[in-house]
Amino acid sequence: MDSVVLLHLLKNRSGVRAVHVHHGLSPNADNWAQFCARVCKAWRVPLTVRKVKLNKGGKGLEAAAREARYAVFAKEKAEVIALAHHLDDQAETVLMNLLRGAGLRGASGMPALAPFEGKLLARPLLGVPRQAVAEYARLHELEWIEDESNADPALTRNFLRHRVAPLLDERFPQWKRALARAAQHFAQKELRAQDLLRAWLREQGLKAPSEAKLVDMLRQLSSGSAGTRIEHDGRVLRVHRSKVLVDDEAAAPFAPMEWKGERRLKIPALGGELRFAPGEGIDLRLLGEKTCEVRLRSGKERLQLHPRRPRRTLKNLFQEAGVPAWQRERLPLLFCGDDLVWAAGLGVDVRYRGRGLVPEWRSL
Repeated sequence: MDSVVLLHLLKNRSGVRAVHVHHGLSPNADNWAQFCARVCKAWRVPLTVRKVKLNKGGKGLEAAAREARYAVFAKEKAEVIALAHHLDDQAETVLMNLLRGAGLRGASGMPALAPFEGKLLARPLLGVPRQAVAEYARLHELEWIEDESNADPALTRNFLRHRVAPLLDERFPQWKRALARAAQHFAQKELRAQDLLRAWLREQGLKAPSEAKLVDMLRQLSSGSAGTRIEHDGRVLRVHRSKVLVDDEAAAPFAPMEWKGERRLKIPALGGELRFAPGEGIDLRLLGEKTCEVRLRSGKERLQLHPRRPRRTLKNLFQEAGVPAWQRERLPLLFCGDDLVWAAGLGVDVRYRGRGLVPEWRSL
């Protein structure tokens, strides 16, 4: 019904054409395509029918069907793609996303206008209640076909629509409008978040992404997942303890460098400089005649940071210090002979601690 109403509203506009996605899920799917052909012929609207095959790949049926539809839309040559989602759809979407634990993007629901694959995705009925859509259809004596799967409560949206919504209607008759209004507020906050992300990327010396990529980046970063990895402008964005960090995975090869007591030791391969300032740090007298080198982790190093605590692995110490896993392999370590004297981000081993030089690692 929604799609028929939308097409009826747009059919007299220049350049309008219709696309029907044939999922092939229902035994009546061919009849639906024929119905679309009859309607479009009567209204003199060009029609394209696109048959698709669903690839669930661990996703549910709803998600797979949606993915197939949007893949079709992405390939269509058009400036604007209009979809018939209305206010009730918006409320259901927000409720469903919130119940799934979605972040700011999910709580924002569906945008009325959004960039999509070089086109504009428009939902002109998004502020219109389903009841008003139905009244329009009856007023203009429109015909439509109901998808029988819309009555299947096994599908999440249908469960909310047929089981949950009636209960909410009893206690909160305006819940749909309230959720749709809340979605607008969340969307405004998301826009502010986009501005912040743009500004932060600019501060990091990174190029501004496209609008679509920015939205996707924000969605991934908002999840807070430690496994988040976003490639952008030759760098990689990661999330660590609710912070967004830039990781340069194109690491240059590094060979051990000898330290002969210089106050500054540039290490371009690691993207930084090792500085030494007078203070309570490494007691140079304890180094003896041994050769001192800057090296990287091999995986078995241990450090004792407190005289009353045992010597522990760098892995455990880095974890406690909150150093991201991907940074640990590129942090400089100072060895004297075979002894680990100092580790960036951690400190000096108690065996070599005293009045002397304090090492400090600075990224350039």
